[in-house]
Formats: sequence, structure tokens, C-alpha cells
Amino acid sequence: MAWIVNQQLQHGHYEDGERYLRRFLEAHPDDHAAEALLRQLTDDPRQRLGPPAQVHVVQAGESFSTLAKRYLGDGGEFLILARYNGSDDPSRLWVGQKVKLPKARAGAASVAMATVAKPSADPATTRSQALQRESLSLLRTGQETLALAKLESALKEDPGLASDTGDAGSLRQQVVSACHERAIVLYRDQKLAPAIALWDRVLEIEPGYEPAIAYRARALELQRRLKQL
Repeated sequence: MAWIVNQQLQHGHYEDGERYLRRFLEAHPDDHAAEALLRQLTDDPRQRLGPPAQVHVVQAGESFSTLAKRYLGDGGEFLILARYNGSDDPSRLWVGQKVKLPKARAGAASVAMATVAKPSADPATTRSQALQRESLSLLRTGQETLALAKLESALKEDPGLASDTGDAGSLRQQVVSACHERAIVLYRDQKLAPAIALWDRVLEIEPGYEPAIAYRARALELQRRLKQL
């Protein structure tokens, strides 16, 4: 899956990516992430997202993933948003580029407006970053699942954190990386179900996190083989 996403879909090789996804799903028919990506490749973007309702000017650090998180409520829908804009390389966005956006979905609309309209504030005092720090505290006590849940709450408060740099971005990466490492330990102990569940949570926060995508695919394959024994 990591190779399909990063080498095919992210670079606009849609036909090849679709072919590889279908092969992957033949071996892993219950992989919901792969199914979701395939639907993004085969659905008509205009029918799925509706007519354009606004134009967004890309800022530093933004990607189709962060825009999908902010306006569609799911960063994993980067592919359908890229196709909606006729992009032949979803990995490339440049500052100042204009991106068409549909009407924001329920829940995402108010968050998107708040992200744009909120006044500048000391990053250390914002609620979303406070939640991220609570997440890190939970992580340090070995409570990875609770740490991820707290981080998800932070991103719901402010989806724009997905493109933040500095302390906020560093904290997020610490949580994601540590939970990924914990999942690897579970995987090596052949505790596959909790490892896969932990990677699922990681990928909800960072849909393009390649290490988690790759290891999750290995765990699913091992799980399938063990069931055949």
C-alpha cells in the first residue's frame, strides 16, 4: 500500500494505481483504506463533491491532504480533491496556487471558517495545542490509545494544525512516531489485531504516513497467512 500511494497515486499515475489497488484488494478484500482510495479513483469528482463553491489560495505548508481535512473533514480524501482540481500530480502544490473547493461539509464548514477567521494568538495558549500537549503527556505514561484520541480532539478543534510547523507540528509527529513504534512492537510479538488497530488510528491522523502504511500492509498479509494455517 505504501508503494501504491507514494509512487503511483501521489504522482498522478491513476490508471496504474487503480490496477495495483484492485490486485491488493484481491488479497485483502477487507482493507477499508484501499477500498476508500479505489472509490476516490473511480467516482466522478464533481458528482461526489458537488459544484465548486469557493477558491482557496494555497499557503505555505498546505497540501491536498490538509485542505481535504479542513474542508471535507477527512485528510484521506486528498485524491478525490486533487482529481476535482484536475491535478496530475497530487504531491505538488505551490504557494499562491488556486484550488477549487466544494461547499464544506457539515462540521467541517464551521471549523474551516474558524481556522481562517480566528485572530492570531500565542500558540502555546490555544486549546488545540493544549490538547496536543495533553496527548504528549499521555504518551509519556504509555497510554498510546488515549494519546491518539486526545490528538484527534486537537485536530477537530483546529484542522489547520495538520499544516502547522514549530512546536505543534513537532508534538504531533512525536505522538504519531511513538504510536507507530509501539505498533511495531506488537507486530513483532504477533499481536496483530492491536497493532493494526493502532496503525489505523495513526493513519486517521496522518493518512500519508508511509511507515504505518507499509507495516500495516505487512501485518494484514501475515494475519491472512496465519488464518490459512
